Amino acid sequence: MKITFYGATKEVTGSKHLITINNINILLDYGMHQGKRSESTKMNKRLPISTKDIDFLILSHAHIDHSGLLPLLIKNGYSNPIYCTKATEALIDIMLRDSGHIQEMDVEYINRRKIKRGEEPVKALYTVEDSQNVMPLVRGVKYYERIKLTEDIYFTLYDAGHILGSSQVVLEYKEDKQMKKLLFTGDIGRDKLPIIRDPDLIENVDTMISESTYGGRLHGDITDVGTRFKDIINKTYSRGGKIVIPSFSVGRTQEVVYTLNKLTESHQVPLVPVYVDSPLSVNATEIFRKHRECYDDETWYMINNHDDPFGFKKLVYIKDVEESKNLNNSNKPCIIISASGMCEAGRIRHHLKHNISDSKNTIMIVGYMAKNTLGRRIRDGEKEVKIFGDIYPVNAEMILFDEFSAHGDQKDLIEHIKTAAPKELFLVHGEESQIEILKSKIAELSNINVNIPDLGSSFEL
Repeated sequence: MKITFYGATKEVTGSKHLITINNINILLDYGMHQGKRSESTKMNKRLPISTKDIDFLILSHAHIDHSGLLPLLIKNGYSNPIYCTKATEALIDIMLRDSGHIQEMDVEYINRRKIKRGEEPVKALYTVEDSQNVMPLVRGVKYYERIKLTEDIYFTLYDAGHILGSSQVVLEYKEDKQMKKLLFTGDIGRDKLPIIRDPDLIENVDTMISESTYGGRLHGDITDVGTRFKDIINKTYSRGGKIVIPSFSVGRTQEVVYTLNKLTESHQVPLVPVYVDSPLSVNATEIFRKHRECYDDETWYMINNHDDPFGFKKLVYIKDVEESKNLNNSNKPCIIISASGMCEAGRIRHHLKHNISDSKNTIMIVGYMAKNTLGRRIRDGEKEVKIFGDIYPVNAEMILFDEFSAHGDQKDLIEHIKTAAPKELFLVHGEESQIEILKSKIAELSNINVNIPDLGSSFEL
């Protein structure tokens, strides 16, 4: 077996790993690189492997840094099956079309400026139409269903507990007349996350490719989320401010809404208007409603007691762009949840532009922010940020809320690694500093051979 790493090496973006077994090429994820615009565009346009050489593709989950380049792959000739869970199949249908729309809008904006300067226009990475061409190749499968790829290769998807439909991939393959196992974690979630089930622990594998986003950090107690969120809402409300929450449309938005539901229904916070301002979030929430096979016991209890986890009094889902603009014309206290999660595109940039300089307001960071993104600059405490080409002072209170993180922390990752007990471990999907800390911690606990791959590096096992 041979593994080649084409993304998410020493960084948290662009997941794509090629597994070669008995001359069969299996691609795990094909994600978009996010971060500095010029660098990301160059990385995303580069096809590291000929599409004719890929026999199968298995997708761990729907987040764009894992799925976002699928339209480009199909556009360049890939025509074999794409396997994922049924919930992921439903999510990528809307997410990739949304991504294609963003590509088109970005290029339209850029080309208006280029034409004025007499420069050559650029083309979109892919379009909405390209995104729609992905779905005929997608094969949604059930969790725990053993799928045969060839006479010697099988795979099974286990719950990753990260977002709706997220999975860990176990590849089983025959080598020297023995069956061996490779585990790809995708993104590992946390125990007790709202809505979805906890991640599965998988035992006794030969090789493991593990994410390491928070390999050097420990999260706050997730059971304290409601208490801390309540305090933030009450404090901001008392000074007449707004809370602006940049949030991923899939997963994080639904978790925030779920928590607000509980706080509102139990009268722990004032009855302030809550707006989910993202068309993708609205559509994704409808998919959450339909895929109840992913729910945990607490969410089932709410449903069985006729409580909608994703709806409550004063909650408004916004699709219309004029309604979105009107939110910034009001000075009344409210909570605005908007995409994109890293503040690189979408309506959140308009809400930040109008609210980030008012000291009454709160900017609440509830997820990971990649390097060189607007969200990362706000998270890192920069006093001024550039939005749509203009500089804005950051006077609003910035609150880091890692308790909502859908990634496991160091403790969670080590538990998964110790349970899997691989002979060979590859750490990906983490900044180098986080990976190095996790590697040293693993060395204290076991004699697993730990590898930190570089971009494009290959390992024969």
